[in-house]
Amino acid sequence: MEKYLINPNERIAEISKDIYGHFSEHLGRCIYGGLYVGEDSKIPNKNGMRSDVVKALKEMGIPVLRWPGGCFADEYHWKDGIGDKKKRKKMVNTHWGGVVEDNSFGTHEYFELCKQLGCDTYINGNVGSGTVQEMNEWIEYMTFDGVSPMAEFRKKNGHAKPWKIDYFGVGNESWGCGGNMTPEFYGDLYRRYNVYVRNYNPENVIKRIACGPNGGDYNWMEQVLKKTRWLTDGIALHYYTIPGDTWEDKGSATEFSTKEYYKTIAKAYRMEELIRNHIAVMDSVDRDKKVKLIVDEWGTWYDVEPGTNPGFLYQQNTMRDAIVAGLTLNLFNKHADRIMMANIAQTVNVLQSVILTEGNKMVLTPTYYVFKMYKDHQKNTLIGSYLTTPKEYSKEADRSYPQLVESASINENGVICSTVTNTSATKSAKIRCQIADTKVKSIRAEILSGEIHDMNDFKNKNNVKTAEFTDFRKHSDGFTANIPACSIVKFVIE
Repeated sequence: MEKYLINPNERIAEISKDIYGHFSEHLGRCIYGGLYVGEDSKIPNKNGMRSDVVKALKEMGIPVLRWPGGCFADEYHWKDGIGDKKKRKKMVNTHWGGVVEDNSFGTHEYFELCKQLGCDTYINGNVGSGTVQEMNEWIEYMTFDGVSPMAEFRKKNGHAKPWKIDYFGVGNESWGCGGNMTPEFYGDLYRRYNVYVRNYNPENVIKRIACGPNGGDYNWMEQVLKKTRWLTDGIALHYYTIPGDTWEDKGSATEFSTKEYYKTIAKAYRMEELIRNHIAVMDSVDRDKKVKLIVDEWGTWYDVEPGTNPGFLYQQNTMRDAIVAGLTLNLFNKHADRIMMANIAQTVNVLQSVILTEGNKMVLTPTYYVFKMYKDHQKNTLIGSYLTTPKEYSKEADRSYPQLVESASINENGVICSTVTNTSATKSAKIRCQIADTKVKSIRAEILSGEIHDMNDFKNKNNVKTAEFTDFRKHSDGFTANIPACSIVKFVIE
């Protein structure tokens, strides 16, 4: 039996709600057909936003939505996406599928979507192909409440009052699709562009995000921070879990062996190593720990579903993905003192989506249910938790990882939320949880579980979903429980 210790006396940090953030890019059917269908669509909508998708995301507890990219951000020119939709400039989406982008979803539509979702805003600016003037004018257009050319332009386009920007990314993947820059060059460029991301409204202080590294590029992290640490609030890390050995052969989302499953989990758990190592680099440069870590692109990435546009990155979602989400969110929670935000890629119909759509149909994926389970952690205080666990090893990934990954938090009323992910495909785990200096009055629990290939599709939408969990026994100081293989369990303890 594994020992699980929770210490409510060890209060570490508030878990930012934005750790549970999401990412929407003009890529495939994420925006068009996923989040947005247009005002004239027969699919039920409010001001063009899909009503079923908005409702589901609100119930999931979406805290922040990143837009417009991704690689698309550094070829996006915001003036193409405002004004009369019939007159908006069309363009070819060169990054994703070579399809025509009609810019019917732009700045006004994004803020309308976030208003309906009740979530924070995170906008990525164009550094790769855009100008300082363009970024300066966009910020003015969105946030200035006064007499100015861009404020008047916004009013002319139907929005009298400015919007609120919570986060603004100065470029995206500048080491790659955002310009193939060196870290030193990007750092200097950030300093220049950042000057013009002005706080026009003292009640809207924008958190600025610098482009951070790809995976384990620790030199990028160090060099960019040396240039920008006084001028940025966060720096973004990107890491995708790819079970294949090459980008050309990433493996199937639904047809995989048990060995491939464990290889995926091992690669997903690399996130712990990346977080620790990047934070160590950050601490060596930014000793006051002013700059926070942002993981604004993460998740699984497989080959596209057969018969779909390769540039649309449409993939199914199984219990394998749910396990990746469960263990990753637990890792983010356990580093809540340094991680300010994370954004899974991507919200609808792309990569590790929480929702899939097909015409007027909608499916909630296993990953969706993980986010909905974990929303109780948002804005809770992370508390000490320690769980003994067997180590698993993937020969294919040449990595070891724990069978069980946990985190625990407490709210203002003293209610504890504990989430435990069992990464094993076949082995259950018995745990004995003891909670320091606490007399347990009640426990309720829910579970998401299944065989590693289980998924929801348009023929069977409810094959995987959360259920009440009862295989535990309450004790005066905690509980014992049997955590099934391939499962995520949430305990709410009063």
